[in-house]
Amino acid sequence: MRPTLLIVEDDLELANDLMNFLQSQGYSCESCNYLEKVNKLWKNADLVILDRQFFGVDTIDKLPEWLAVKAVPVLILTAKVDVNERVAGLDAGAKDYITKPFSYNELLARIRANLRSLSQLEWSYRSLKLFPTQRKALWDEMPLILTKTEFDILALLVRAPGRVYTRDELLNEVWGYQYYPTTRTVDTHILQLRKKIPGITIESVRGVGYRLCA
Repeated sequence: MRPTLLIVEDDLELANDLMNFLQSQGYSCESCNYLEKVNKLWKNADLVILDRQFFGVDTIDKLPEWLAVKAVPVLILTAKVDVNERVAGLDAGAKDYITKPFSYNELLARIRANLRSLSQLEWSYRSLKLFPTQRKALWDEMPLILTKTEFDILALLVRAPGRVYTRDELLNEVWGYQYYPTTRTVDTHILQLRKKIPGITIESVRGVGYRLCA
């Protein structure tokens, strides 16, 4: 699966040039030029290229909120060269900084470096292993065939065994408010996960939601 890059940039010409270049390098790209759409597109990204000044908004003020949607590497594009400005961005959760104007080859190298570190990320629970970047799941080292939604639900539960997620939390985290199905949809997907991975225990908490037994 090709990594998906999200470009959050208010210079439409630069955003289009970046998309064309990165797609030519084999990446899947999405571009966002509306602040209110960032949350929705952020959920699908493996790495975000973020303009520091986005239609007058200092995006590092929004960065903790967006990283709470999904923790991904963020590479900030900025015309600011002051060291304190860079420190502020890194403290807010960015992984890297590149100053405008920049070389596309340097940007590409930084993207590769950040994705390499992400590709080593692994979440484990008993005999289950999840590799979020590759969206790969193994049980006893054997591949599991999961839908995108099943993988997303499982990843959420595996990252916090023992925590109870309400149905509304699962709906918000996995489907998002824009695609709000019924809570019965959650129950159906949990049932499918139980059938596919009988070695784990996804416990129903009556009247609340679900948790992965610690």
